[in-house]
Amino acid sequence: MSNPSFTQGIQYFNPAWPDFDTLGKHPAVPEGATAIADVNSDAAAFQTLLTADALRYLTLQITGAKASGHPGGYASSADVHAALMLLGHKNMVTEVGHHAPGFYSAMFLDRSLEKMGIHTVDDLRARFREKHGLLGHLSGAIPGLLAPAGPLGQGQHFAMAGAYLHRDKLFPVTIGDGGMGEPYILNSMLHFNTAFPDITNFLPILIWNGYSQEHHSMCSLWTNERMKAYWYGHGFKEVILINAKDYDDMDQEGEYVDSTRFSPAARRAFGKAVLQATHKAAQLALNGTFTALIIKQIKGAGVHVHGAKSHNLYAGDTLDKPHMIEALQTRALAPEAWALVRDNLIRAGGGSAVNTAVTEHERPLADISGLPLQNFAVGESQVPATAFGALVAYVGQKDTQFIVTNADGNEASAMKNINDALKIRHPTTDPLYNQVPSGRVYEPLNEDACAGLAAGIALFGGRSVWLSYESFAINGWPIVQTVAQAMAELRRKTPSMVSMFTAGALEQGRNGWTHQRPEIEGHFAAMMKNGNSFLLYPADANMIQAAYAWSLNSFNKCITIIASKTPLPVYTTPAQAKAAILQGAATLYESTGGDKTVVLAATGDMVFLPIFAAKDELEAAGFKVRIVAAANPRQLYRPSDVAWDSVPESDNGFMSDADFNALFDGDMLVAVSGGSSAPLEPMLIRSRATRREVFSWKRGETTASPQELFELNGMTGGDIAKRVKAAF
Repeated sequence: MSNPSFTQGIQYFNPAWPDFDTLGKHPAVPEGATAIADVNSDAAAFQTLLTADALRYLTLQITGAKASGHPGGYASSADVHAALMLLGHKNMVTEVGHHAPGFYSAMFLDRSLEKMGIHTVDDLRARFREKHGLLGHLSGAIPGLLAPAGPLGQGQHFAMAGAYLHRDKLFPVTIGDGGMGEPYILNSMLHFNTAFPDITNFLPILIWNGYSQEHHSMCSLWTNERMKAYWYGHGFKEVILINAKDYDDMDQEGEYVDSTRFSPAARRAFGKAVLQATHKAAQLALNGTFTALIIKQIKGAGVHVHGAKSHNLYAGDTLDKPHMIEALQTRALAPEAWALVRDNLIRAGGGSAVNTAVTEHERPLADISGLPLQNFAVGESQVPATAFGALVAYVGQKDTQFIVTNADGNEASAMKNINDALKIRHPTTDPLYNQVPSGRVYEPLNEDACAGLAAGIALFGGRSVWLSYESFAINGWPIVQTVAQAMAELRRKTPSMVSMFTAGALEQGRNGWTHQRPEIEGHFAAMMKNGNSFLLYPADANMIQAAYAWSLNSFNKCITIIASKTPLPVYTTPAQAKAAILQGAATLYESTGGDKTVVLAATGDMVFLPIFAAKDELEAAGFKVRIVAAANPRQLYRPSDVAWDSVPESDNGFMSDADFNALFDGDMLVAVSGGSSAPLEPMLIRSRATRREVFSWKRGETTASPQELFELNGMTGGDIAKRVKAAF
């Protein structure tokens, strides 16, 4: 036959495999079907192997086209990836960003990448690892692919989030044994299964290939029994292990072998075993059994070299080098085999993943209109966190799939009202602790699991909120950062990822420095320039309600709210609070007289206590004082400072120069933060004041009161007033 048009760019073809005329005569996925008709047939095993080798070939050729990328780890997973797709399971994620070229190859073969103008292998090669193309690691923009992948230890969160939101579909997730060294992977799945024992429709698949990125994996010496016991010890009821070595008829050395080197008969036996095991594992997972699948095969199976040396290509690994040519020629398929593989993958799962994957469509959301916003009077004392909690409780009562995650306890953060309304999800029923098996407050005792489920649900189209102390946020932030970038690339709307951190630095003095790490705010602040990340500092209980209401009505954003759990003065009316969140800042106080104007501008809420104390001292010294709350500092940047126009659901609500100057003009600007100084940057770079000063967090210490911490950090009202006076 003539070469199919999509194969333009494939460098090598081979004659059809023996028995192709019989075993490849008809697609294993019949026309009108969504999966292999008979997993026990020789034809199904034969065509699964063809698909796996097609994926290996494309993975090596596109990475070789740029002498860059990671073919080795994916090569050892190609057999199970092929089986999953031919069984109709395309809602697939991975923990391993280095498997990206294989996932791209799969999306090319099922025509999903045509959505981005990739029609031929030449296109695939040209667009790999290029801007606006196929990035080196999975991103949120690639058609047909559900989730990004990069930092290890994240993929299982996406699979669990998908399973939570879509109970009738399977969400496989491939996990590398190199990534097994990352914390929390199995721990997070154990906690999820304990909390949601009826949600088993996610399937972790360990690609146990014996190697990590540059050396043997840490579990490379484990026996099969020990590996299975490790998974059973984390709550799995079925652990299915397929070891390529059991089918080896070529006497390969070592515990890890390459199935592509087997004889044709042994390859088919291995392929059938992988296909049948994958089918069995999928059915168990879909029907209520907590199941894991392990594929044991050497890293680099079927590509240019084995082991960690196959992990990535180097500058010398170009397509004109003998070792690359030999590998490609060995894996090359016949034109009719390529056509068969494409037919199967287009049919499997009901069509191209770009049309069928759950994340390719906007998910309907429950109506949460009528938020019960409270009107707190200016001057009264209220707890911001508690006001926020009341709204979270309402959202959870209106949206039954809404999830709250928290590791350190809502009650400890003055948000017991959330637990009262939504209950902690726990197998032990206990009214004293608001525990019931059906609760929707998810409380694993690590922030990675909290952030992971909340971020995954938001990315997959649901509402969630992650609550924590800011001092602990760093333990879960990497996946939020990953999801924020993915949301900046999405081709669809999805609810914003919302986090609220109680500013424990000033409120946790007696706990010592372990609870006093607001330096994380510098990380939050740096992300504001991404275009879709917002760091909100509501100054009081009215403003935090406005902040959350704004967040709930936004899409594709990463929104972080910092607030206190201590009763604090209310400075704004609800209307002023709403305007502050939308516009970026608001005046809380302004003197009526004075010779020199000092602007005291701050991010935070408790930090206004020393600021108002400084105001009294400065007014007594003859200064005019204006106190400004920088509630949404991202809006205080200049538009050119932020990549706002490169993201979906773009927000160009930056404060105009005239409005900014009306707030911040004065003889001196004093910018104050109870945490990192980084959120103060937009005020400092736009201010026209010739005198500028910064007060911010320096370090924590065990203290008996917030006042002592202010004193330790040189941030008391007296400290602020003294520095202003010295400037004049």
